[in-house]
Amino acid sequence: MTIERALRGIAGFFVLGSLALGYWVHPGFLLFTAFVGANLLQSAFTNACPAMAILRRLGVPEAPCAPAPASPAAR
Repeated sequence: MTIERALRGIAGFFVLGSLALGYWVHPGFLLFTAFVGANLLQSAFTNACPAMAILRRLGVPEAPCAPAPASPAAR
């Protein structure tokens, strides 16, 4: 599993978990859903995410770079 997939999985788990807690336990848990969404949004613009730093320290591998597609002239 790559760091990008792990991050998506963690974010999805936190969103679904906090929605369930907000529904069945206390509506205040919906603030955590908003926090996760805001963190994902700022991460899209700044490329800085605390969860990615933690996953890197845990040794989760980065995704390898995809090779560039061949240009039509090279065929």
